[in-house]
Amino acid sequence: MRFDVLSLFPETITDACHFSIIKRALESNLIEINAINPRDYTKDKHKKVDDTPYGGGAGMLLSCQPYLDALNAIEKIENSKTVIMSPKGKVFNQELAKEYSQKEQLIIICGHYEGFDERILEKSNAEEISIGDFVLTGGEIPALCIIDSVTRLLKGVLGDDESAEYDSHYDGLLEHPHYTKPREYEGLEVPEILLSGNHEKIKEWRRLQQFLVTKNKRPDLFKKFLKSEISDYDKKILKKNNLI
Repeated sequence: MRFDVLSLFPETITDACHFSIIKRALESNLIEINAINPRDYTKDKHKKVDDTPYGGGAGMLLSCQPYLDALNAIEKIENSKTVIMSPKGKVFNQELAKEYSQKEQLIIICGHYEGFDERILEKSNAEEISIGDFVLTGGEIPALCIIDSVTRLLKGVLGDDESAEYDSHYDGLLEHPHYTKPREYEGLEVPEILLSGNHEKIKEWRRLQQFLVTKNKRPDLFKKFLKSEISDYDKKILKKNNLI
C-alpha cells in the first residue's frame, strides 16, 4: 500500500515512520510512504503557500494553487482514496481503518495555520476526517495516526495476522486483559484459566472479558454491538453469562 502525504513539514511524517511496526513494514516493502511538500509547487516567488482570508478574520489560510498542483502531481492508483485532515470531518475509527486498508493508495492532505481555502476541498473531492473533537496545530499527527492504524491491518505487517483481530475496536469491542510472568505479583495472580492449557476455554474466557470490559468501560459500544449481527458463538457466551 502507498501513502502519499501532503505536508508543509514532511520530515514530521518521514522521521516518525522509522520506528517499530511502520519501519518493519517499510523495510519489507509492504508499504511505501511519500511526503510531499506543497511549498515545492507554489508559484509565489517567496515560496508562500498561504494568504489572508477574504472578508477578514484572524490567521492565514492555505492557498489553492500549491496544494492542488501538488495533489495533481501525485501518480494516482485506481484503487485509491483521498482524505483531508479537518476538525470538521467525520471521526476516524476502526471501521474506517479497515475500509482504508482495502485500498492500494491513501492520499492524506495535512492542514496548518487557520485552515484551507474551501476550494482545495471542493477540487480534491477528499473525504474530511478528524481524529477527535479537539484542535491541533496541523494535520501531521492525525495523518500518522491513520497511517499507523491502517498499516497494522495489512496482511503480513504483524507477525501474526490474528494479532489485529484481538485489538480493541477491531470488531466493535474493547480488548481483553493480558498477563505475562511473573505468575503472582504483590498478591495479584494470573487468572487460573490462562494456565490451564485448555485453548477452547481460554478463547471463551477472553471473549467474555471483551464483553465485560466493553460493557463496563464503554457501554455505548456494548449497546451498539448488541444491535449488530452477533454470531452463534457470541450469543452462547452472552446468554450463559446473562449479558443478553
